[in-house]
Amino acid sequence: MPYVRAAGEVTRRQGSKQQMQFIRSNTFHWAAALAALFAAFVTILFAFIYFKIDGYLIARSDGMITTQVNFFASLPPDRRIGALDDHLGQDPRGVHFAGIFDAKGSRLAGNIARLPGGLAAGAGVKSVRMARTDENEADAPLVRAVARTVDHGDVLVIGRNVDETREISRVVGGALALGLLPAFCFWLLAGAWLSVRAQRRVEEVNLRVQRIVAGDLRERLPHRNIDEPFSRLAGIVNGMLDELETTIHALAGVGNDIAHDLRTPLTRARLALERGRTHATSLEQLQEAADKAIAGIDQSLSIVTALLRLAEIENSRRSSAFGDVALGEMLREVCDIYEPIAEDKQITLSAVTSGALQVRGDRDLLLEAVANLVDNAIKFTPRSGSVKLELLRGEHETILRVTDTGPGISEQEHEAVLRRFYRSDKIRSTPGVGLGLNLVSAIVKLHGFRLVIHSGPGGRVEIICPDEPIGRAQNR
Repeated sequence: MPYVRAAGEVTRRQGSKQQMQFIRSNTFHWAAALAALFAAFVTILFAFIYFKIDGYLIARSDGMITTQVNFFASLPPDRRIGALDDHLGQDPRGVHFAGIFDAKGSRLAGNIARLPGGLAAGAGVKSVRMARTDENEADAPLVRAVARTVDHGDVLVIGRNVDETREISRVVGGALALGLLPAFCFWLLAGAWLSVRAQRRVEEVNLRVQRIVAGDLRERLPHRNIDEPFSRLAGIVNGMLDELETTIHALAGVGNDIAHDLRTPLTRARLALERGRTHATSLEQLQEAADKAIAGIDQSLSIVTALLRLAEIENSRRSSAFGDVALGEMLREVCDIYEPIAEDKQITLSAVTSGALQVRGDRDLLLEAVANLVDNAIKFTPRSGSVKLELLRGEHETILRVTDTGPGISEQEHEAVLRRFYRSDKIRSTPGVGLGLNLVSAIVKLHGFRLVIHSGPGGRVEIICPDEPIGRAQNR
């Protein structure tokens, strides 16, 4: 029983804490603020409607009173009193006031107890307190009235009770209360619902983030295919998590790959030195063993140099070195560099350019990328084959293409060849460390270009240079 009471106490505390979080949430505060603004707007709107109606009714009453006083003033004296009595007799609501007073203020006819003070004859319609003959003057209502001087100095007074506007005010106030209170409550309920909904989603995101932090890299934020800010943000974060998972998995294997690729040439160098020390009987044999060791060490150094170059490019902020690069001139320079190597393998190396095409970038890095592509093409093209460099103009883009008559890259290996140290089983016997295309990919990504690898007979790799590079478009 004490355990049950303690559990109940914890549950109540948690409920109270959630309630406090719900009341303190920004969503609920915004909903309450919007509800208050809505209430203020509706109140101002109803007040505007009331004053407009009140003004309209008063103006209409004033026009009616003016018409009536002019009509009665135009009647002959012998008919005026009878017409006035008929006018008052046709007033079932009791809103009309009329009276005739002599020059001394004594009442001659009508239902007005006495001549109101402050009501000057010949002036416009104004509001005055006016009591009937059968009413107490202390309870006299506010009446819109006008006075006119008629025959023999008599004063004709015509008035109308405008208490109808007070009734309209009560109706408008009641409608405001009946309409505003439910609307205000609805706004608060909507704010509460949105606050609870947002709080639940945040708690779910927090739970999944904790799983990711704990090491579950396959976990993703809840995402629905609807057009709302939270879902769009979750989609962006999930995309970032996909990239991070890929990068972490790649990094997890980089150490093993580096150790494996460095161990082979270092082992060969060690064996060469050991055999030379043990079996060399002449200076020539010792030099041959030393040359083999130096070759293995050079291969290890080339791997380290390539890795450092990759790190330099991937972490580079060399936009200050960007300028206009003449691609046609750069392709011809690459051809001049690799033409002797191609001739040794009896490979035809050619470059075809169309016009003076330029891109914005780092010339040294782009030259290095193209040189790596050409080096790979010559390396994997059999004798008597051909390697061709082309510079084309597409739709809003410039295309730099390298084609060869080698075995090409299968569609299944398009992504794999861009990874570090990847070497296909078909080319294990070919010299290399598996970093060339990874280096090209890093340079292309730095410039905001695209690297496209095509399948089919022969090899074809393209660097697509849009007129508006992706990286610069995103930075703006």
